[in-house]
Amino acid sequence: MIPELGYGATIVALVLALGGAGAAAAGGRVGRVALIEAAQRAAVGVFVLVSFCFALLTYAFLAFDFSVRYVANNTNLGTPFYYRITGVWGALEGSIILWSWMLALYTLVIVLRHRRNAREFYPWVLAVMLGVLAFFLVVMTFAAPPFERQTPPPADGRGLNPLLEDTGMITHPVALYLGFTGLTVPFAFALAALVAARVGDTWITLTRRWTIVAWYFLSLGLLIGGWWSYHVLGWGGYWAWDPVENAAFMPWLAATAFLHSVMIQERRRM
Repeated sequence: MIPELGYGATIVALVLALGGAGAAAAGGRVGRVALIEAAQRAAVGVFVLVSFCFALLTYAFLAFDFSVRYVANNTNLGTPFYYRITGVWGALEGSIILWSWMLALYTLVIVLRHRRNAREFYPWVLAVMLGVLAFFLVVMTFAAPPFERQTPPPADGRGLNPLLEDTGMITHPVALYLGFTGLTVPFAFALAALVAARVGDTWITLTRRWTIVAWYFLSLGLLIGGWWSYHVLGWGGYWAWDPVENAAFMPWLAATAFLHSVMIQERRRM
């Protein structure tokens, strides 16, 4: 039952995200408030559905539901409680759910925070956020489905990768993903400023705090990852640990440069 519920919720969330992105873009183009409000409702619906998917997968891990292939591949009956929780994002399929949930959460906060104070950008920001979210929902639906059924279900699972059975797994991916997904917000505002032909400093002022929050989480994730790489025997230190860590450093550099340029631009009123 869990695979069918999860897959169905993913499909509906994908449809809502695509429809919401289209409605927001159309509303921004023709100035129809009804379309923008429909996109807002779609964003709320996507958040609810992705939250449901995340909670459903977490329950499957806690209940040892090995009829879900992803659960069977990343936990077993001997896995401690907290590693069953981290097992939810211990591989690609679960990581995409966590990423999508955080992106849906940021989108919901944008709806609550900016629907009145950034009206010239808001429809396009919402369209970009829902469009990016739709991409990851496509991945969840077709490329890396976390709710694929395994028939017959095994008596026990394979278990989590031993290298991931560490306290770093609790905080490191969460912090990194909050940073990565948070940077989608200034990206969306930048595109909105280009589309709306309002490339002054208004969008920069609106996104500075968003960028600082994303930069903070990305920095925290990199620090935890650096500690983890020396903490786990055999990983050889930070730079020899994982290409993912090295790749995560690149957005951090870009975000740092962006923050610096924003502060200079605001100070000089460029």
